[in-house]
Amino acid sequence: MIPVVNPIAEPTDFDAECRQKGNKWLAANPAQTKGFPAYWTKFEAELEAGFYVRCGWWAMRIDSGTLDHFLRKAKPANRHRIYEWSNYRHAAGTVNSSKKNHDDAVLDPFEVGDDWFEVDLPSMQLICTPKIPANLQAKADFTLKQLKLAKGAKVRRNRKRWYDDYKTGKITMTGLEDIAPLIAAAVRRLQNHGQPLP
Repeated sequence: MIPVVNPIAEPTDFDAECRQKGNKWLAANPAQTKGFPAYWTKFEAELEAGFYVRCGWWAMRIDSGTLDHFLRKAKPANRHRIYEWSNYRHAAGTVNSSKKNHDDAVLDPFEVGDDWFEVDLPSMQLICTPKIPANLQAKADFTLKQLKLAKGAKVRRNRKRWYDDYKTGKITMTGLEDIAPLIAAAVRRLQNHGQPLP
């Protein structure tokens, strides 16, 4: 995970096309806990762009992401957030499904600070750094485990893919920094210490 600019600018027609339409539907269907009209789908491209086409938790480019309601739709206390731009995150599908109903028990990409996490080479595992505030350490540990960010096969495979593309010259360091910033930082650390890339 890396810091994500917050807030991401709300699209100009979001209020009319999503918030107002959605809240009107909610008011007309006060007992509904599912089947919400997906007015937000029209704005997935803007959300993706706000995350630089990177999953908010994987912190690297993904081929196809999903719009995650950070605070889940089905929980009655979150009804007023279903059609709120500030409640949306761009996420890999496996993150969205692993997150389940944990809501803010996991770290929000918007609350992550610089250098809180590092990728270890060549294991491709995500690890916590001492820069995580003590009061968020348990939350960070839970996030890595619940969302399979540390040792999950799929996320590690994707990290290796971008790393291999860099090593074989398919992408430059500038490209790697854009696509997978944590991988780029791991490469830079080794290079700064004069160590060969594994």
